[in-house]
Amino acid sequence: MDQRNFTRVAEFVLLGLSNSWELQYFFFVFFNIMYIAIVLGNLLIVLTVISERALHTPMYIMLSNLSILDVLLATYATPKMIHDFLYESKAISFEGCMAQIFLLHVFAGGEMVLLVAMAYDRYVAICKPLHYATIMSLCKCTGMVVGSWVIGVMHSLSQLAFTLNLPFCGPNTVDNYYCDLTLVIKLACMDSYVPEVLMLLDSGLMGVTSFLLLLISYTVILVTVRHRSSVGLAKAHSTLTAHITVVTLFFGPCIFIYAWPFGKFPVDKVLSVFSTVFTPILNPIIYTLRNKEVKSAMNKMKMRYARSCCLSGRLSQD
Repeated sequence: MDQRNFTRVAEFVLLGLSNSWELQYFFFVFFNIMYIAIVLGNLLIVLTVISERALHTPMYIMLSNLSILDVLLATYATPKMIHDFLYESKAISFEGCMAQIFLLHVFAGGEMVLLVAMAYDRYVAICKPLHYATIMSLCKCTGMVVGSWVIGVMHSLSQLAFTLNLPFCGPNTVDNYYCDLTLVIKLACMDSYVPEVLMLLDSGLMGVTSFLLLLISYTVILVTVRHRSSVGLAKAHSTLTAHITVVTLFFGPCIFIYAWPFGKFPVDKVLSVFSTVFTPILNPIIYTLRNKEVKSAMNKMKMRYARSCCLSGRLSQD
């Protein structure tokens, strides 16, 4: 179709998670609680890492950036979804839709790369402990964190570049609670086979490659620790099992949705919720709140806050 001879749609209509008002009211309360927990839990981790000098190490710097990405990943669409539960019309402007697509791929792409960097950090710490300080310097850690954001932005721009040029001239109904690229592409007034292949090569390849790198890293770590003490093996196995669980929950839905874009499955909405809501709330629990050093730092921060409150109270009484 000649792109000069069509009128671009002004908005898209999101169908949301359910047509039942009873379920929508329940979802409104449930996802409000989940979103607040995600924001508070992850920001608490960021504040703890910033305030405690003992946590100014590559591992915790990466964990705090993971928390920032989780807050952003939950924020790009969840507040809009919560708002829409109270209204029958769930429209989003064309520009808003493209912004959601852009932000999703920036944050999700950045988190994929950051998780690989974190796995590499654990590999160096466990397999090459004597060289850890040399290999994983703060400068290199900073480069990895910045690199994850740069790759996320580049990945997202590559997706948006061909999406913006598609002719959207008629259908505008998206069967999800946000603008899912796999669904938006199908609304173009043209054969969507080529755009879907481009998306498969971009998002699908990035997701599968990152997931395989993570599995290889964790496997090498377990094999290395296996030849050491049984106590070290048990500790590493416990930690890595939790990490692999979260990684699978994050990458599984992404790979399923973006590596098989040619079909629409009813479970896609559930997988989308897992990626944008449940994974961001699991990361603080699995990666950080189970960590003794972080819990100790949080207790110190709480004690400092309690002392400052007591001191302020005494000064106000005097």
